Amino acid sequence: MVGSLEEQIAELEAELTKTPYNKATSKHIGRIKAKMAKLRDEAVFRAMKSGGGGEGFSVKKSGDATAVLVGFPSTGKSTLLNKLTGTESAVAAYAFTTLTVVPGALEHKGAKIQLLDIPGLIAGAAMGKGRGKEVIGVVRSADIIIILVDVFNGKHANVLIKELYDAGIRINVPKPDITIKKSAVGGIRLSAVGALDLDIEDVRSILSESKMMNAEVLVRGNATQEDFIDAVQGNRIYVPAFIAVNKVDLIDKEAYLDIEHTIKEKFGVEPLMISAHSGYHMEEFKDSIYDCLGFMRVYLKPRDGDADLEVPLIIRTGSTVETVCIKLHRDFVRRFRYARVWGDSVKHGGQRVGLTHTLLDGDILSIIIEH
Repeated sequence: MVGSLEEQIAELEAELTKTPYNKATSKHIGRIKAKMAKLRDEAVFRAMKSGGGGEGFSVKKSGDATAVLVGFPSTGKSTLLNKLTGTESAVAAYAFTTLTVVPGALEHKGAKIQLLDIPGLIAGAAMGKGRGKEVIGVVRSADIIIILVDVFNGKHANVLIKELYDAGIRINVPKPDITIKKSAVGGIRLSAVGALDLDIEDVRSILSESKMMNAEVLVRGNATQEDFIDAVQGNRIYVPAFIAVNKVDLIDKEAYLDIEHTIKEKFGVEPLMISAHSGYHMEEFKDSIYDCLGFMRVYLKPRDGDADLEVPLIIRTGSTVETVCIKLHRDFVRRFRYARVWGDSVKHGGQRVGLTHTLLDGDILSIIIEH
């Protein structure tokens, strides 16, 4: 008799743990991982579907970007939100104080950032435990994730990152450049641009779990089995994130340095050490949010006037002239004639460019539209 989804996943995890990885077992391991991914997706889908969205969990996005605070209950998310934004979120020294999503508005370096305080994430949230389905739904729509742990529970970062992973959220990794086109005949054909560790047998075994026997696969750059499985599932979210350690005012310098070193060793990133209660490193925290979001400034110039160098337009790195047009007014794209740019993204000042031109930080932009 087939067990629950959680039991099936646990059985596959156990089998994966006891299977040594080598060339001979690679195909089998790929199939196990693909089965686990399908079961996890099914479990998350059921969790999201059951019971609908909780009251207070539907938050309209506002500002230039949205950052979400992810942490276990009682790590200080509400205190942090209050300190940064002045928003009144209930604060108490017991779990699950925050029962709805509490939005706050943070303005920093000209950017308007929506900061969301969500109910504490717990182990099993991806499968719908606690208020997991609603919390994960909010996290998947955020532009960045702030993983918050406190000095007494640094190991919680492991659990939080696993829950995000199980829910199809990939942090601080680029989306693999993998194209899969189903075909009627011809079997599985694999093409690669650059060196590739995956071989055709790995690809066939993974695709077979999705009943895909004929397809053309193109991989640009290298890719792991996990990357390919993610591409097959097709519903992964790729989000930048950073780790912050709260309540550092409650420990001595030796413990402070030990926690900082441990997290850096474990996750390969320097954590931001903060105290929401005392305000320690709050400006650095704001800078981390701004930098993680990849903001840049563009100054707008009227056709026959001077550029406004006091109030920049805040956009994300990699934005084009079309991005700016949409941000200013959706009708600007339809009415667009051309633009002129002064700055590092062009060869000479006042260069004429089109909608697809990619802007750089500090550019001055003049958009010419049909009246």
